[in-house]
Amino acid sequence: MPQDYTDTGSVQRAFVQTATTALPELDRWTQITDAEATLVADMTRRNELSGGTPIVRAFEKRWAEWVGTRFAVTVMNGTSALYSAYFGMGVGPGDEVICPVNTWICTIAPAILLGAKPVFCDIDPLSLLMDPEDVRKRITANTRCIVPVHLWGNVCDLDVLLAIGQEHDIPILEDCSHAHGARYKGLMCGSLGAAGCWSFQGSKPISAGEGGVLATDDIDLFERACLVGQVNRIAGIDLVGARYEELQPLGLGMKFRAHPLGIAIASVQLDKLAELNKRRAAYIAEVEAGLADIPGVSPCRLYEGVERGGFYGFPVIHDPSVMGKSTEAFIEAAAENGLNLGRKRYPNLHELPLFQKGFDLFTRKRGPLCPENGYAGYQNGDFPNAEAAAERALFMPELSDPVPDAARIILDALRKAAQR
Repeated sequence: MPQDYTDTGSVQRAFVQTATTALPELDRWTQITDAEATLVADMTRRNELSGGTPIVRAFEKRWAEWVGTRFAVTVMNGTSALYSAYFGMGVGPGDEVICPVNTWICTIAPAILLGAKPVFCDIDPLSLLMDPEDVRKRITANTRCIVPVHLWGNVCDLDVLLAIGQEHDIPILEDCSHAHGARYKGLMCGSLGAAGCWSFQGSKPISAGEGGVLATDDIDLFERACLVGQVNRIAGIDLVGARYEELQPLGLGMKFRAHPLGIAIASVQLDKLAELNKRRAAYIAEVEAGLADIPGVSPCRLYEGVERGGFYGFPVIHDPSVMGKSTEAFIEAAAENGLNLGRKRYPNLHELPLFQKGFDLFTRKRGPLCPENGYAGYQNGDFPNAEAAAERALFMPELSDPVPDAARIILDALRKAAQR
């Protein structure tokens, strides 16, 4: 049974990698507790330091059961989970992969390194997530994969995106790096597409320090993902088919294996996730409800059937025309009231020189970003919704174990800033 980790009164507070605000006393959360440290120490004494150890195998089995898929395999980070998934789907040279223009670069980088061309789409201005209608416009005969990113713990419009994928016979890869425990119409995110990938980077709600996991129902996708990154572990993963049997145990000779100590930490944190999500959800719901009394600040849109999870960020949308105050002035007034509001957590990818100008990735004028191979690049103005959101989306404090009055204190600071 999962342990109760809500009482951290006896735990020494050390390094906590969480959001910083001007009101740090509002959050009582300690990410790492004695439970993680004890398990890691025990494994170290047992020299359980590499490969598919019992802890790793148990975690993978538990993750697949929790998500609702047949298979799961751990890797060293979320980026390698996405690389393994892309490879599992057969993404390669000449293919195109569609992802939202506002996401962390690691969503698309693995596809590029496999030789595929990045195709960005705009975002919905209210949800800040992938716009399905813009996805439709970007599909070509070369589209091999569509990647909805459940950014900040919110969930994309999966009914429409899955229908688009089915209509064009294009697999959907869910990037769930921000959305641990999020659901869509009762189903766990990461289980609805062809595969789901999660990050366990140090500041994620489930952390391995560095780590990640891929889950899928697709046998061939799973086994190819194991081939590309699980050297010397493939036989122990118990591949279910005979197609790649002669390649065991070395596979393709690449190693994306997770560190067992990191997965041990993640296994303890999975026990705590439900309570963590419950606290974060309650705090965010209270703040969002209070925004109704502050003209010009609104919550992000939720699609029907969405249950957020992970809550890796807490964006809201500022409308200066409604408030009568510029976004810059509102941020400054909030800071004067002790509340730091973040901006532009992720750059829009089309504004990076890498994607505007292109890059000779493999040298000698080769690769998907090479202008000599037909890469046209992007320019400012190509994605108006994402560009507007970069100016209007504000990031609130992310509190994981807020003191009882935290939401009220934050709302008071917002009201004062709006009225100043």
